[in-house]
Amino acid sequence: MSTSITSSMFDSIKQALAKNETSNSGKFLKTEVGNTYTVRLLPNIKDPSKTFFHYFTFGWTSFSTGQYIQVVSPQTWGDRDPINEYRYKATKTGSQEEKDKASKILRKENWMINVYVINDPKNPDNNGTVKFLKFGRQLHKIIMEAIEGDDSDGLGSRIFDLTAKGCDFKIKVDKQGEYPSYSTSKFTMPKAIDGLTTEKIESIYNGTSDLEKVYSVKSYDELKKTLDEHFHCVGVTESKPSKSAQPVNIPQPAEEENAAPWKGAESNNVAEAAKSLDGDTDEEDDIQKILAQLNG
Repeated sequence: MSTSITSSMFDSIKQALAKNETSNSGKFLKTEVGNTYTVRLLPNIKDPSKTFFHYFTFGWTSFSTGQYIQVVSPQTWGDRDPINEYRYKATKTGSQEEKDKASKILRKENWMINVYVINDPKNPDNNGTVKFLKFGRQLHKIIMEAIEGDDSDGLGSRIFDLTAKGCDFKIKVDKQGEYPSYSTSKFTMPKAIDGLTTEKIESIYNGTSDLEKVYSVKSYDELKKTLDEHFHCVGVTESKPSKSAQPVNIPQPAEEENAAPWKGAESNNVAEAAKSLDGDTDEEDDIQKILAQLNG
């Protein structure tokens, strides 16, 4: 049997990745202005360092198709990104026209975590399920205050606990100007979640997804081609865009805001605190250890 990779095999791999991203799109908790969503944050008990997925995206409205393009930046993993390189060069040394056009490329800082949905007022079918919560800097600030800030004494590991000792996270979506605001979201007092048995809690903890696998990772050359086609309008005809010109379908972050420069150490404290956990001890004890480690 030949071990060479044929073009049809490679196409099948790409189609499988695209299908995976499409199926994952329904796993996100979608929030709307005027509603309050109640969830419980979930730790990754298999690898606590992966409880949060901290990543960056670049997005803009395509100059060739008019569709919104958004891609995960390789800067997330410390790799080169042709979109960021062009944006930086145009901003520093380009003409005023190039600078104005480059400003249309928005860089955003995002986080993602698994959550257990207690109450989704818009989609009650989500209640009692595990979803991905994608969020920006407003919710991140509230969560970090609970983990290691002024609120950590009363909250801390409780925000990851599904038992009666745990605290709900109420995500309140208000409107501030043209954008949603999450600044009044908060954690509540400890309380039990109706219907959760010890077995159910164990199942939920074990059922979380690896957040680093939600999106496929695109190569430097693939991102450069996206930039050429959708920003520079190279290789795309007006009447028939190429198949590769289709936008990447990435759910929008909870907060529509421009990202600050990369601060890799900003969320590493939780990850580093949990790296040493390992072994085959009792699972319930493991969970408590993980929650304690997450509290720093």
